[in-house]
Amino acid sequence: MFCPSCGLEERQFNQFCRSCGTNLLPVRSALEKPDSITQSAVSAREEIGRAIAAKILEAKSAKELVIVTDDVLPEIEKFLESPEEKRLRRVRGGTIIASIGLGVAIAFGAVATLVDQGLAIVAALGLITFLIGLSFIINGLLFTVPKKRLSDKSLEAKKQRELDIAEVPTNDLTLPDANNLFSSVTEHTTRHLKEKQPLPRS
Repeated sequence: MFCPSCGLEERQFNQFCRSCGTNLLPVRSALEKPDSITQSAVSAREEIGRAIAAKILEAKSAKELVIVTDDVLPEIEKFLESPEEKRLRRVRGGTIIASIGLGVAIAFGAVATLVDQGLAIVAALGLITFLIGLSFIINGLLFTVPKKRLSDKSLEAKKQRELDIAEVPTNDLTLPDANNLFSSVTEHTTRHLKEKQPLPRS
């Protein structure tokens, strides 16, 4: 399993990531059993896919197929798009509308001041179009909520991988004898009793 925050691979069943400390238990449970929202989204996508396939099969002429591809598929694509894609689409559309409106307002405003005052109405319509496009941009930037993202901790994962690969110098340290390390309490007490010299009686 890989840590969702830093990307470090965790081969052991650790609760926390060795690199960035992210709690991995919710990720493991989500991988083992997806939540109801995820399951319903998956089933909805499957149902929509089946409905589109059935609609394409029902098309008897090229004209009906064009209607499906031109009218139905774009709406379904909008329905299935992620919040990031929705935000990008709104900002892109707003930028195009605002640019057209601003161009019309400047062009016809200049012509209206120099030649004909009657074209000021067209310049005003261009300004209104610019404001509509600006509202699309503001809507996309401020009111389209993106998915929550985890902070990028890939640098910590890189450092941990380097530590895993590197040979750590031991400074000629030696491990204690296994017999002494894992001896029982009774053996330890018996050894101390043998080492102690009895006190002389007075």
